[in-house]
Amino acid sequence: MSGADTAEYRIAHLRDRLASEDIAELGVRIEERGGGVALYGTVSSAACRGEVLRIAREELAGLALHEDLVVACSDAPTHQEELS
Repeated sequence: MSGADTAEYRIAHLRDRLASEDIAELGVRIEERGGGVALYGTVSSAACRGEVLRIAREELAGLALHEDLVVACSDAPTHQEELS
């Protein structure tokens, strides 16, 4: 198995873990880029972001990991929206 095949296998395993564990996070995109792996997308909370990164580090140990995970703000508005 080549290095690229191994990376693809590890990425697939990461996707499975993110979908099937308690986190059930399906909004994270994972791509192999230039010898590393990029994670990007929107997660529901800072705790969820931390858990995604923890699992990714476990599964992708030894690969360069680049992340751009945004935490969605689901707080109630504190003021009225002004329309012009």
